[in-house]
Amino acid sequence: MNTTDLHIPSNKVRDIERYFYIELSKLYPEGEVRMFIRMLFEAYLGWDQPRLLLNRDTTVNQSDLLRFHWAVEDLKRYRPIQHIIGWTDFCGCRIEVDENTLIPRLETEEIADWTIKKISNITSATTPFKALDLCTGSGCIAIALAKHLPQLQVTAIDISSKALSKARHNATINNVEIDFRQDDILSPQFTLEDGRFDLIISNPPYVKLSEKETMNHNVIDWEPHSALFVPDDDPLLFYRTIVRTAKKHLKDSGIVIVEINEQLGLKTAELFEEYGFYTKVHRDFREHDRMLTAIKHIE
Repeated sequence: MNTTDLHIPSNKVRDIERYFYIELSKLYPEGEVRMFIRMLFEAYLGWDQPRLLLNRDTTVNQSDLLRFHWAVEDLKRYRPIQHIIGWTDFCGCRIEVDENTLIPRLETEEIADWTIKKISNITSATTPFKALDLCTGSGCIAIALAKHLPQLQVTAIDISSKALSKARHNATINNVEIDFRQDDILSPQFTLEDGRFDLIISNPPYVKLSEKETMNHNVIDWEPHSALFVPDDDPLLFYRTIVRTAKKHLKDSGIVIVEINEQLGLKTAELFEEYGFYTKVHRDFREHDRMLTAIKHIE
C-alpha cells in the first residue's frame, strides 16, 4: 500500500497532519484531532509537541505511515485513542487499557489526586494505612494511591477476571504491590477483617440506562457496559453495597470516597447519612457534583 492508495500526498509530517484533518474533521472538533495527532506521534515516534512542530517537513517511513493510516481508520469507527495507543496517563502512572476496562476519566483522576493529597496530610510515610478500592477496573485508582503513598496497604476488588488481569499488569509496570481479589461486591464472597480499613474508595457503575442514548459512540461501542450502567429504578445499587461494606469494614473515623452521578449527589449523601456517616458532596473542575466523602461516625 503506497501513499496514493492512502490518499496522502507524501510521507511528510505536514501531509500526514493534513490527512488527519481531512478524514476526521466531520467527526471530531479540530482541537480533538490536533490532540490525536500529538498523542500518536508521541506514541509511535516518541516525538513531543515541540519536535512535532519543528519537523513538519520530515518524512516518516512507510511502516509508520501505515500505522497512522490505520489509526485514522480506527478513529473513524470511534475507537478511543487510548485503545489505539494502548495506554493512558493517570496521576503520573502509565495505565494500560483495553475493551475490558473503563478508560480513566479526568474526573476520576481529579478524585484520585484529591485523595492522595488528603491522605498525605493525615498520615506519615511510616504510618501503616489500609485502603480498599471497590470496582477497581484497570486498577488506576489503587495504583495511583500505592505509587504516591508507599505507606498504604491497598486491596482492590473487581468482578471481571479480564479487568483484574489488566490491573495486575498495570501494577507490575508501575512497580507497586496491591492485593487484587476477584469478587462481586453486590453478593460478596470475600472475607475481610471487621474494622480493618482506614479508607474505602470506589468509582462504581452509576450511569442510568436511560442516559445511554446521550452518550458518545467511543464509550458505548468500546467500553464495558457492566462497568458503566445501572438500572433506572435502582441507580444507587452499588452505593448501598459500598456503605454496608464501609459500615462493617471501615475503622471508626475512617473515610469513604466515591465518584457519583452528578444528578444523584443529594440522594447518595442521604443514603450514607442513614448509616451514620457524615457526608460532603464535592464539585469537579466542571462544577458538577462528582465526589462524595463520608466519615464513619464513632459509635
